Amino acid sequence: MTASRTDVLRMRRLAQAIDGDREHSPADVVRRMLAVQAQDFGAACWALGLRTTDATRSDVLADLDAGRIVRSWPMRGTLHFVPTEDLRWMLSVTTERMVAGLARRHAELELADHDFGRARDLLVAELEGGRSIGRADLMALWEGNGIATAGQRGYHLIYYLAQTGVVCWGPTHRTQQALVLLDEWAPQGRSLEEDEAHAEFLLRYLTGHGPATLKDFVWWTKGTVAGAKRGLAVLGDAVTTLEVEGTSYLVTAELADRAAAHPERRSERDAVHLLPGFDEYLLGFQDRSPILEDEHAAAIVPGGNGVFQPIIVARGRIVGTWRTGGAKGEPEARPFGELGAGQRAALARSARAYRRFAD
Repeated sequence: MTASRTDVLRMRRLAQAIDGDREHSPADVVRRMLAVQAQDFGAACWALGLRTTDATRSDVLADLDAGRIVRSWPMRGTLHFVPTEDLRWMLSVTTERMVAGLARRHAELELADHDFGRARDLLVAELEGGRSIGRADLMALWEGNGIATAGQRGYHLIYYLAQTGVVCWGPTHRTQQALVLLDEWAPQGRSLEEDEAHAEFLLRYLTGHGPATLKDFVWWTKGTVAGAKRGLAVLGDAVTTLEVEGTSYLVTAELADRAAAHPERRSERDAVHLLPGFDEYLLGFQDRSPILEDEHAAAIVPGGNGVFQPIIVARGRIVGTWRTGGAKGEPEARPFGELGAGQRAALARSARAYRRFAD
């Protein structure tokens, strides 16, 4: 099937619940997308809120406190919001490669197996029985028992214990979250065989991000091409291919049918969205050229420091950045060029939606 870049971007907005039907709750958004990048906690909360009908930040925190969403490192060494029931099988696909890739860094930090074992035993003893602990208190616990945490040692100890399924970030704690034992916080989880897990990973990625290339998926998971191809073979007719200017994009048959059955509405054509920094609409793909012009890349990541700015999206393309300013946290738009009257009105509606969410 042949398609245009415009078709691809519209399908992506539909897949991500940016346009078209939105989800009822933040937990529903995470289930649709499987993983939402969440190293910036506040930005990630808005990433969920904007994809719902009218959820507020309090609703996001409620889903976290209820254990319907967890925050962990399921892939790429990056924090993500994921559905609680899916975290274990995701780790079964990614943990071995992620941990092996950190061997040199662990050696530089003088972290050995006995350090991880001792840190685990202390943390498990502290958390058993449904208790939780904040990051600062955990560092104090380890330091008080002879485990040095300076120089990123503490971070790597937490990361390893989360990556190996011992702990996850659970209930809200001050402005962030507290750590809990995964087996206590999420006693029920899906268990998938290896090929089934690869297939589920790919299907859920395409459900919440597609259309996308196989390279996009491999980059997103930091998995292997072989694993991705095995998953694709299992999926069969559930996935089809779009040919766009010489590039093959994978898309679920359900999304392709939905887009074809429901022509683009005027509200979609005119919509202007305020997306947070690190949003999946941009960071969910290795190839970002369909979304972002090269000349504007420096404005999204100033100085190439890896910190992605909040973005303004119109008709699927990034047309500017924004930030919260003033005493009331009003969104301040910084478009790359002049916006038309309709776009300015749509931008104002998105700003009101952000204020409702934050308030």
